[in-house]
Amino acid sequence: MKHIEDIVNELIKYPSEEDWFEFKENWYEAVGIGEYISSMSNTVAMRGKENAYLIWGVNNETHELTDTTFNYHVDVKNEPLEHFLARQITPDINFEFHERQIDKKRVVVLIIPAANKVPTAFCGNRFIRIGSSKVNLNKYPERESKLFSILKNGIPTLENTESDSQELTFRKLFMYYEDKGIVLNKNTFEKNLGLLTKEGKYNLLASLLSDDSKMSVRVSIFRGTDKATPLYAVREFGNNCLLISLDKVIEYADVLNIMQADETNRVVERKEVPLFNQSAFREAIINSFVHNAWIDGNAPMITVYSDRIEILSRGKLAPNQTMEGFFSGESIPVNQRLSDIFLQLHISERSGRGVPVITHVYGKEAFEFRKNSIVVTIPFEKLLMQAEEKVRNKEGEKVRNKSLTLTRQTILSEMRNNPNITQEQLMHVVGIGKTAIYNNLVFLRNNGYIERIGSKKKGYWKVL
Repeated sequence: MKHIEDIVNELIKYPSEEDWFEFKENWYEAVGIGEYISSMSNTVAMRGKENAYLIWGVNNETHELTDTTFNYHVDVKNEPLEHFLARQITPDINFEFHERQIDKKRVVVLIIPAANKVPTAFCGNRFIRIGSSKVNLNKYPERESKLFSILKNGIPTLENTESDSQELTFRKLFMYYEDKGIVLNKNTFEKNLGLLTKEGKYNLLASLLSDDSKMSVRVSIFRGTDKATPLYAVREFGNNCLLISLDKVIEYADVLNIMQADETNRVVERKEVPLFNQSAFREAIINSFVHNAWIDGNAPMITVYSDRIEILSRGKLAPNQTMEGFFSGESIPVNQRLSDIFLQLHISERSGRGVPVITHVYGKEAFEFRKNSIVVTIPFEKLLMQAEEKVRNKEGEKVRNKSLTLTRQTILSEMRNNPNITQEQLMHVVGIGKTAIYNNLVFLRNNGYIERIGSKKKGYWKVL
């Protein structure tokens, strides 16, 4: 087990308390402590964690050490507190109090093991944590049922959860492996890749890797900096083998990642600057797929704004992952089998470089840990472009690129923000008719401003 000092120092780095650890300063209530033991023991069992922690000597707002006066040696009606708690806690879970001096401040840590086989009760009542509150479990029958299922069968995973459909095919999976130079054995691949439950049924991992995963990964593009602005395009990469969906999302990044001409201090050749760091984006996308809580039935979500890309993966850190370990690159996958497959196919590596690559470019602030999701923000590095930016001269008048009309500047700007924009959408945005849009597109193509990549229906615009 970790040293008590390491546990405290790790937990105070979290932005806020979570349902598996709680900070107190000097609070004392014997019955309340017993209810905390029950609620946190049951909660960490549902989280797949080994222990919960009740810590005295930390301010729950600032997370600063406060030198607690809490005394766990006091008696409760002539009975030692620890004995009182142990007598009322069923079954016995061997909780422990520890006292330490950290930075010359007294800290007391109560280590609460996870429930095992049956829920942990105090005075005959079973409690659980919902957010920061401890509540009686019998008032929440669905959570109670889920807890009993977890204690009996273990935490639901991609491997032990049966797929809704058992009529699965894997033609695309075989082709994907062949493209990587690996030949799957038709007789053993299901077992070797972990696609079956103990009962021999297809599991959720099999469903994700099948020809129709029934999971759609969506890329939404908004005109402005939030979702209140117009939605210009939505691309769906799903209902496919998950590996192919991942490749499609990464390829689509090439469409979004506009190369910008940097004319600053130009001598001979101008410098081309991408809109965002491709390596950081790739690592963020792969991490979102590997660590996403697919078990809950939701895919990662990619949202493109005018100034950034947000990549959201569902769920939280792996049960035994720490915040310090996360940022230092200690790789603990949420979905172990899926991670193994990514490693086998050289999609990712077990070096733990993904998060450090992102933080090296964009800092730790690129990560936001929400209640039930983790969001990575990839900001855009936009250069000043004549076709997009308004520049004021000394008299305060607007100066624009005189080589293009305002209509053509607007078309280029819209194409940069949404490479999939249609002629009908351009008509609406620019405010001109179909023939006028067509004539302007012909001019822009013939004069080297734009290029159409792919077919008319499935292709996209590339601004040159």
